[in-house]
Amino acid sequence: MALPFLPGNSPNKHLGKERFHKSQHFDYSNGVPMLVGSEKPGVGGELLVGQKIKPKFSVYPKGQGSDLPSWVAFDKQALCFEAYFQEAVPEARDETYRIRKCKIYFYLEDDTIQVVEPECKNSGIPQGTLIHRHRIPLPPPNDDQFYNIFHFNINQQMVLYSRTFTVTNCDSFTSNFLTKLGVRLSDPTTVPDDPYSNLREQTEKSMKPLRPYERRDTLKQFLDHDRKVLRFYCFWDDTESMFGDPRELILHYFLADDTIEIREVIPPNSGRDALPKFLRRCKLPKNAPTQLKQPGQITDRTVLNVFASQSQGKRYILDSLKTGAVHEEFYKDCDLTVGGEVNVFGRRVLITDCDDFTKEYYRSKYGIEDFTPMQYKAPVAPKPQRLVPPYNGFGSEEDSLSSCQGLLPKPPQKDFCKFMEKDRCGLDSNVLNFRAKMVTTDPVDRERAFIISFYLCDDSISVFERPQRNSGVLGGKFLERSRVKKPGQELFKSELSEYFKAQDLYVGATLCINNKHFQLLDADEYTFSYMERHAEEFPKANVGNILSKLRSIPEEKQSEIRKFLTLSDPNNTGFIPYESFRGLLMGLDCSLSEHEVLVLGRHFSEHKQPEVDVGLMLAVAQDLLKKKSFEEFPDMARAFTYHDRHNRLSIKETKTLCKAFRLPLPENLLGGLLSKFADGDEIDYHAFLAGINWVEYPAPPVMPEDTLKLLFASPGSKPKLVAQSLLNYSALLEKL
Repeated sequence: MALPFLPGNSPNKHLGKERFHKSQHFDYSNGVPMLVGSEKPGVGGELLVGQKIKPKFSVYPKGQGSDLPSWVAFDKQALCFEAYFQEAVPEARDETYRIRKCKIYFYLEDDTIQVVEPECKNSGIPQGTLIHRHRIPLPPPNDDQFYNIFHFNINQQMVLYSRTFTVTNCDSFTSNFLTKLGVRLSDPTTVPDDPYSNLREQTEKSMKPLRPYERRDTLKQFLDHDRKVLRFYCFWDDTESMFGDPRELILHYFLADDTIEIREVIPPNSGRDALPKFLRRCKLPKNAPTQLKQPGQITDRTVLNVFASQSQGKRYILDSLKTGAVHEEFYKDCDLTVGGEVNVFGRRVLITDCDDFTKEYYRSKYGIEDFTPMQYKAPVAPKPQRLVPPYNGFGSEEDSLSSCQGLLPKPPQKDFCKFMEKDRCGLDSNVLNFRAKMVTTDPVDRERAFIISFYLCDDSISVFERPQRNSGVLGGKFLERSRVKKPGQELFKSELSEYFKAQDLYVGATLCINNKHFQLLDADEYTFSYMERHAEEFPKANVGNILSKLRSIPEEKQSEIRKFLTLSDPNNTGFIPYESFRGLLMGLDCSLSEHEVLVLGRHFSEHKQPEVDVGLMLAVAQDLLKKKSFEEFPDMARAFTYHDRHNRLSIKETKTLCKAFRLPLPENLLGGLLSKFADGDEIDYHAFLAGINWVEYPAPPVMPEDTLKLLFASPGSKPKLVAQSLLNYSALLEKL
């Protein structure tokens, strides 16, 4: 019951309100200003009389969980329905209507719909997406509203843009989703048959496809022999044509498709253009060249025209007898043999040789073993010896020879690689020093002492005379450093003179230097060590060659040597003095030089290098590296790992990497450390780097005298043999 409209009975409508703004009734839609007030509320957000505002949110019931918008909660989720529609086909003899199957997709995130028709083979009509994805309005008079999820159900018709779709089924996800929403789904229905589709299926089943005459399965051949090519070396004699000459060719036979490709080997300065191919890849006919065939003459099938009645038209069938078929013979792999000829469109090409893969292929498939190459070239004439004029006496022989090798004289080229390899490097001088005396009858010259130095970097020799007190001869430089010719050579000749080499110098040798004869009496420790390390270059320092000489002496002398050694060692210790051993070998005339006897004595000497503690060596090395502030151990480890192949590196590679990082260690100390960590010819570089790493693995401090002792010693070197040393003859006899 309403109260009378009297003072005090009309309440204030604005009590409790906080919003009093007016809604904006003007806005832009697609860039056009327009009035949008029909969807806007009144003052304070209250609806006007008779106003209905469309809901802003989805019609789905709100469930439990987070309050997410629909475009997030239902992202990438769609309902799929199977449907069909009937399309009329006017003015057609075979059909009056057509049943077209399709799928309807409803996207939950924005209520959009998409209709897709699966493509059928040879349908003749456009298929695929019939209706693109968008919101579809309801049919009139409710065309101001759009389809939502509750408009879908099985066995129900939907009108989409005046086309009626009948929903027949849905997938399991759609069925479960609608059931959870409370929608009761109807039973699925079947799609009615399409009369024309049934007629097409019966027609296709009644057809008998035409088969080729022979079954040509080239896929197996391609899969078995792809990228397998036979290579033949061929020769084509083109001398009969004008300006023709012999041509060398290479024939490639592709086993994948029995095609042939020919390339020409163009020699330099031949005057011919370097064409990419002599014959492009194709099947090579045996009887080419032949008359050019008419178009359509060479076909895989022969078609016969069989005429029927005029109303039925023409009929075509295939000729199973192959009447009029053209048969061409092409070259196969069985036709290509070494020594055979190939007809390349009228050119007789001789096969002279083939590669190893081709030989193995013919050997395994055809059992051919004879692949003797054909000699098609004339024997190469011997290169005429270049006549060089004799030495004219101006400059050196090399300088005069270089002036004969070109119009513009050039200075002679020196062996720069040998210079870089054999030049002085740190403590390695690469100089062989020998003590010598002059062989002469003059009593004054006979007492003079000389030092002969041989420089390995350029094979030069220098002679220095040692000054002696009260000798009456001034010492000093006797011969300037230069290359020395061997005696007995003609001066003015065409060939270069022979010079003394490092192999010509050894203890006991006699050298004629500028008409002065010198006998080499002894050498320093570096010379002996260098010659023994490079025994393959110095036969006089090769212990294996020396032992072979001892084994080749007669049996009587060998028994005499054993008897003498036994008598010289009455206590059976296995050792005898070196001088006794030397006198025995030199007295028996075993064709051994003084140097070879010294090498045997050094090799079987009882002298042993005092063992140096590896811990002391590492402590000294760490002390030196710490003083030099060397901390590049991680970079060295990465460099060693980069060059590593099997967790080890050779001694040479390790020393090269240490020099590349400029490791501040003396050469003798570095060599001693590498020898301690060596296992054969390889280095365990992990242990080596950990040993010298003073940052992570510091060693105990060392005394200064220990450092000096290691720095001025040479670990790993043999002591020089002295006359009082003993020789282990038992080990020598075991080697013999």
